[in-house]
Amino acid sequence: MAARRLAETQPESFAFTAENRAWAEREIAKFPEGRQASAVISLLWRAQEQEGWVTKPAIENVAKMLGMPLIRVLEVATFYTMFHLEPVGSKAHIQVCGTTPCMLRGSNDLIEVCRRRIHPEQHHLSADGFLSWEEVECLGACVNAPMIQVSKDTYEDLTPKIFEGLLDAFERGESPQPGPQTWRQFSMPESGPTSLTEIRYADDDVRPVRSRPMADATVMAGAPQSSEQHAGPARRQGGTDPATQAAANQNVGRVDPLGRADEAAARAPGGGGDQPKPVPDTHESGPKNPGARSDRDSSKPGGEG
Repeated sequence: MAARRLAETQPESFAFTAENRAWAEREIAKFPEGRQASAVISLLWRAQEQEGWVTKPAIENVAKMLGMPLIRVLEVATFYTMFHLEPVGSKAHIQVCGTTPCMLRGSNDLIEVCRRRIHPEQHHLSADGFLSWEEVECLGACVNAPMIQVSKDTYEDLTPKIFEGLLDAFERGESPQPGPQTWRQFSMPESGPTSLTEIRYADDDVRPVRSRPMADATVMAGAPQSSEQHAGPARRQGGTDPATQAAANQNVGRVDPLGRADEAAARAPGGGGDQPKPVPDTHESGPKNPGARSDRDSSKPGGEG
């Protein structure tokens, strides 16, 4: 990744709008006295949203508002690629991840599309000024490589053809749905879901996916067990005791926040038939070994009797 420097041409001044300044003051007030510098990323981001990029006057303004040395704010602005240090496309600035996982999955093909559609070199505007692009380091969606980021949104599982369609949408001023651009939900395996397959989701809660039939079995310590065996004796006998049921009710909220799991009792602590082992009492009144000496019985300092 190339060194990040401020643009040569800078505006003469910067000032937050009345609305943004009020927001900035509320943001600063969230932190205790002497810790106002913690708001630096938030204020730089709001300045970028207002101007389209982070200018030198904006950096100076933020430093003054937070009582920070200018160099400290410069360090933040030049470190994070989320901050644009020069003018970018008026409709979208494309950040292409070029780190190893994305490179192995075809990010170079996406870069070639940028060179052909936007500009041969990064950090330049397209002919109409609508788009710009740059290559950046890891954007944190390696399992969905290759991917790009536009402002706060990531677009994943890309191919050159899909990417071309995204660029068309950006040029029209549209905001495509972020996330994976293929059939899969979030970052599940490309072959379909392999875990939590027993949870029944509402039809409108997830995208339709291709999934392989999964056997109703759970592998424990290398040996397959049926779901009935794994549920424990309480389920096999056709009921649960009140303590197990109470634990199951608590477990539903942890395993499935929407309350759609159908075997809560089987997943509850103790539902697998394993009883908790008693915790030894470490606060007994005397030593475990009757013949052992105890400092509490010593009549001399240091435990010497």
